[in-house]
Amino acid sequence: MAELHLDEQKVCEAREAAAAIVRQTVEELDDRSTVTVERTVLRLMGIDGINDAGVPLPNLVIERLQEEGLLGQGASYWMGRACLALGKSPQEVAELCVQGDFSFRQLEPVDAFQIRVWGEGEAEKSLKRILASRSKRDEYLKRFGDHGGPLLYVIVATGNIYEDIVQAKAAAKQGADVIAVIRTTGQSLLDYVPYGATTEGFGGTMATQENFRLMRKALDESGEELHRYIRLCNYCSGLCMPEIAVMGAFERLDVMLNDALYGILFRDINMQRTLIDQRFSRLINGVAGVIINTGEDNYLTTADAFEEAHTVLASQFINEQFALDAGMPEEQMGLGHAFEMDPELENAFLYEFAQAQMARQIFPHAPLKYMPPTKYMTGNIFRGHIQDALFNIITVISKQRIHLLGMLTEAIHTPFMSDRALSIENARYIARSLRDFGDDISFKPGGIMEERAAFVLDQALELLRNIQRDGLFRTLELGRFADIKRPLDGGKGLAGVFRKEENYLNPFHDLFMRAAEDNMQQTRAAREEQQGKAANRVAEEREIPAPAEGGCTK
Repeated sequence: MAELHLDEQKVCEAREAAAAIVRQTVEELDDRSTVTVERTVLRLMGIDGINDAGVPLPNLVIERLQEEGLLGQGASYWMGRACLALGKSPQEVAELCVQGDFSFRQLEPVDAFQIRVWGEGEAEKSLKRILASRSKRDEYLKRFGDHGGPLLYVIVATGNIYEDIVQAKAAAKQGADVIAVIRTTGQSLLDYVPYGATTEGFGGTMATQENFRLMRKALDESGEELHRYIRLCNYCSGLCMPEIAVMGAFERLDVMLNDALYGILFRDINMQRTLIDQRFSRLINGVAGVIINTGEDNYLTTADAFEEAHTVLASQFINEQFALDAGMPEEQMGLGHAFEMDPELENAFLYEFAQAQMARQIFPHAPLKYMPPTKYMTGNIFRGHIQDALFNIITVISKQRIHLLGMLTEAIHTPFMSDRALSIENARYIARSLRDFGDDISFKPGGIMEERAAFVLDQALELLRNIQRDGLFRTLELGRFADIKRPLDGGKGLAGVFRKEENYLNPFHDLFMRAAEDNMQQTRAAREEQQGKAANRVAEEREIPAPAEGGCTK
């Protein structure tokens, strides 16, 4: 593959600055948890269902603990104490909370060590459930295989899960590899997860565990028919980020929208709440083998894509480090970027190509998610189709992994099924025609593309150094991302952040982190093995001896 000349020292410095930013942020928030994290713990224990008023049982339990002033010890501690004292399951204890006379404070004392052992047992059970779901995905991929080119990613967004299923199956037959069920407008601001199958939504469909289950079943049916594994994508962002991550892990979702900063910038969710929640959500996604998609592409819808390209790169570095902090290997980081420059800009294609290639080189193991043009789409569907084609060309040549397709009429309304078919046809034609083009070209030293990449990298490094100096919180207050300012103590959901008490318990975090670290080591070992085999094949083709382990051939 042709490569741009990049200053590797600057790349290393940018990565080190991002790592320092994340360490500083994590340390500052380490003594805090959120109501969402605690509800997630309850869902990991298997607690599910709603009361007569439609309130999810995890919410009711956490509200009860808040009312009694007990949440600082963590939901795991009190649920363990209740289960051991009463001889009941977590689900049964949650159902008791529906009754008005139940009190955690009035429970009989239970030895703290027993509670911890009980909690570790619950964590083990949930981990086994998640790993079983992951193994099922691995079985499908081993059976059907997985093509190496860009995964064609399309959306369905009818609002009705049953209609979504019809459209998703049609898209799979048309050639789609990833089906993203867009979440209904406004769900990210709900501080609870809706329950059951839903048939009403605006601009998308409710993210519920039952909807996940129904769509997963439908896509597995299509996969059996087509002899391909069809990936399912949804959104674990907003005020219920880690809860939705659990639901996705249980129901075998493959891709999740999950960004460290998106909720802060574009939904005005408090930065403390978001950053605490995203860490636990990424930990769950990492263990489940879910590829996360980050949301840097959104920056370019509110700010100029040419002038602010460096903010995308800086955020990619930060998202990478937040993911590594949660034990997620690079192979599960769908770092986001977008084709969003003004089509009237001279040489815009070269600038877009340079930035896509730069991202590909800086994050070589990440399954990058490349977004199509949206900002400058109009009712002129013919021009829009050309814009999408140019985007498709860059996607293939620079070997992006997750290829989110643009649609003919998405600037006007929810795309027709026919629009989706034409978008897939466009992408497949270009992928076929330009399959090896990227391996057959070289970039002009000191040319427009190399200069653009160097300029963006320089600006991103400067921004990261400033963030390291000022801290991430202050940076967000100053509006250095997407031209949007957010206060540290403002935004939605701040009331759901609380400080942990000395005996706080969350055995799920500890066990999942160990499992995540094991997963990361195994992934990297597999990567090194594949790289070694590839090097040997190249050596054999050139009829030269392969390098000895730990050395080189002279």
